[in-house]
Order: sequence, then structure tokens, then C-alpha cells
Amino acid sequence: MQDEYRTVARAGVHETEINRSRFLCALAPAATEQEAQEFIAAVRRRHADASHNCSAYVIGADAAVQKASDDGEPGGTAGVPMLQMLLRRDMRYVVAVVTRYYGGVKLGAGGLIRAYGGSVGEALDELGTVTRRRFRLATVTVDHQRAGKVENDLRSTGRAVRDVRYGEAVTIELGLPDGDVDAFRAWLADATAGTARLELGGEAYGDVEQSG
Repeated sequence: MQDEYRTVARAGVHETEINRSRFLCALAPAATEQEAQEFIAAVRRRHADASHNCSAYVIGADAAVQKASDDGEPGGTAGVPMLQMLLRRDMRYVVAVVTRYYGGVKLGAGGLIRAYGGSVGEALDELGTVTRRRFRLATVTVDHQRAGKVENDLRSTGRAVRDVRYGEAVTIELGLPDGDVDAFRAWLADATAGTARLELGGEAYGDVEQSG
């Protein structure tokens, strides 16, 4: 299982014009192959009058699922360069559709490869990317007297606090990188004089940094 992966920060569209052809690159995060296919279908419906709606997607933190479609462009000149750009940028759980409105000037195979791949690269630059890192879900149970300080300390040190619930005791849910579990356990025991309880749960991915 990958410790981290990158994906597009948000869904959006970037348009560019090359030799009078319009290229619209629609990008979106996609958690599953079905989501990616539904996004492609939606873009195709929106641009049913376009010359081509070429697509590529990468699903899985380890890029287990990779698909590309040239949608009528010469084989290997559209979907594959789009997919290669996503992989070159280490993008995962992402879908790209480049819609082309033909402008009357043929680009040739090399021109098409540059146009489709470049359109995806520009869209990634425009929309920005986010790195998501694998976390161990952890639950801290602490008494009300110490809860405020514990929560403040967690937030001030940049811990990924996901939820805080108040009952007979206070339950704080957070994400911990696997390598930090032992150090965190020691810190918690020290900070609460050994009164807090730490339970480890499953794994999830959380955002760690954003660019663009």
C-alpha cells in the first residue's frame, strides 16, 4: 500500500487554442473507475457537438487501473499522451477529458500528442494538486479536565484532528502516520499523566499539502 499519492485539488476546466482548434481539458478527482467513467460520460453529453472527447484516468494509489481513449483521433495521439502526463506528474485517483473542437488546420501526429498531453499538464498547473498521505486512524479518550489542553496541543503541532466528541469523557479522533504511533503514545502518556486511552483503528488517506 502506497504511503502517499497526489491528485488534482479540485474539479475544473482549462481551455487552450492551438492552430484554431479549441482544446478544453476537464479534470476531476475520481475515487473509483465507475466515478471516472461517469465523469467522462457527463463531459461527452455536455460536448456532444465536439470533434473528439478523448479521455484518460488513473485509479488506485499504486496506479493499478489505467485507461485511455483516443475517441476517433489517430491511435496513440490523444488518450495515451494524456495518460502519460498524468503518470509523469504522479497523479492518482484522477480523470481527464480533453474535448477538441476542430479549427480546420491539421496538427499531425506529433502536434496532436503535444496538444493533448500539454492540455492536461496546463490544466494540472491551473487547478493545482494535493498530496494525500496514509494515516492510521486513532482515538484518544481523555477526561474533561485535560481535554482542552490535549486538543490545543494536537492542533498546534499540526496533527490531523478529525473529530472531537464530548460525553462522560472526551473522545478525539485523529490521523497518525504509522511511523509516529510509538512517539505519540509516549507523548500522550506524558501529557495526561497516563490517564488518556489510545485506540488504533483502520487506515485512511488525508491531505497533507497543496500547491497551485
